[in-house]
Amino acid sequence: MSLFRRPSELPLWRDELTVDTADERYVTRRQFTKFLVLTSVGMFVGQLWILARSVFSRGATPPGPATIGRVDDLAVGKARVFQYPSANDPCLLIRTGEESYVAYSQKCTHLSCAVYFDAAKARIECPCHEGAFSVADGRVLQGPPPRPLPRIRLERRGDDLVATAVEVG
Repeated sequence: MSLFRRPSELPLWRDELTVDTADERYVTRRQFTKFLVLTSVGMFVGQLWILARSVFSRGATPPGPATIGRVDDLAVGKARVFQYPSANDPCLLIRTGEESYVAYSQKCTHLSCAVYFDAAKARIECPCHEGAFSVADGRVLQGPPPRPLPRIRLERRGDDLVATAVEVG
């Protein structure tokens, strides 16, 4: 059996396929409206989810003190990473002098890239978009970050360094 009924006629599949190829390129108003409504509903539900999470997370207890290391574990002018207040929150501990330490969140305030301490320039740098922060207070020195780095409040208890709180500001 041939796909053609007669040599002058169109193939059999063309009779059964009712969509014209020229019409396939166009989107109907009904399809476009359906797409817009479903996308808007999806965005609305996503915003409700974010709102619900933020409302319920406000009641969370603040992080407690956590020992992050010993006083002599780090040489002057060096840095190391630790986790505070949870295991998913990397922070940077920097020893700036014999008796002085500072600690900041390791997430850049621009797009959450990991920042690192550049001892040669004595500043904290973000390699993603060339942002830089002051070691002394975490303020923005250059680049696109909109806010200073969140600072981790430290206390010395004997020979231990203890992280006690996160200061956002």
